[in-house]
Amino acid sequence: MKRVLASLLIAVFMAQSIQAQAAPSVASVQRDIDRLRTLAAEKYEAANEATLKIKALQKETGVLQQREEIIQKELRIVSQVLAKIAISEYQGSGFGKSFELLFSSDPTQYLLDASILDGVSRRYSKQLREYAATKQRVQATQLVLSDRTALLRVEQKRLNQQVAEAKTALLKAERLLKSLSKADRERLLREEAARENKILSESKRYAASYKGENTRGSIALKFALQQIGDIYVWAAAGPTRWDCSGLTMRAFQKAGVSLPHHSGSQFKYGKRVAYSNIKPGDLLFFGKPISHVSIYMGGGKMVQAPRAGKKVEVVNFTRMFGQKPFVGATRL
Repeated sequence: MKRVLASLLIAVFMAQSIQAQAAPSVASVQRDIDRLRTLAAEKYEAANEATLKIKALQKETGVLQQREEIIQKELRIVSQVLAKIAISEYQGSGFGKSFELLFSSDPTQYLLDASILDGVSRRYSKQLREYAATKQRVQATQLVLSDRTALLRVEQKRLNQQVAEAKTALLKAERLLKSLSKADRERLLREEAARENKILSESKRYAASYKGENTRGSIALKFALQQIGDIYVWAAAGPTRWDCSGLTMRAFQKAGVSLPHHSGSQFKYGKRVAYSNIKPGDLLFFGKPISHVSIYMGGGKMVQAPRAGKKVEVVNFTRMFGQKPFVGATRL
């Protein structure tokens, strides 16, 4: 009897131990949720880059289409001139060419017939050259247009993929949260809210203390600090919702500087600044490839719109933003 009881106790203990090991801790779930939300922000920032390329390709494609229409019109005019020449030459030649040849879709076919080429080409060389050049321009434009259309499809596919991957990461984070017991889930949410409220309170205090100057960087920084507490939303650029590059874009727009809505592209603007020489108002870039941007405010602090689940905040500026290394700073 004692052996049976001991076996039962051991079995119960082992079952409880296995269950305890299987159940994720609140802290580990919080870390995983933060990681997935950061991953989503990276994917969304890559989607911003794809969006920029799509807009540029759409603009270029529109210009090419307009150019093709103009050149096609020019080609029709030149073709009409050559058609008249062809008819005139045919009627006066007596060569007995067929009507099929005369009314060909390419009027130069008649004019370039070997039997009459020498005479006609001497008299109408200018018109022939103009027709050939115009036709070549049409073909070249159509080739470029086809290439840009193909690139456009590629970027659209990339955009859709990045957005889908970001949404997948956020869904995984949501499932992790739901995997907790009700009590643990409520605890996590309380702890997360307390953490964010503390960051918000400190951020407001830092923002209120910043005086600044009248430089572009200072004007941009003041604008960004005025957005403290606004929520992160992908592709948002105000007035009350932001992603990281949307915030910096609007901030520097306030200072009279035009930036694209993508952190990696923003890194190409301004003057590179050494780590030891960073000043308030400088842009700070993180990630390889770059997927995050913030604004330095001095005192070892930076203002940013970090990721889903967070708000515009002031945090410590370190060499690492989560798993993203600091890669450089620029001054505009």
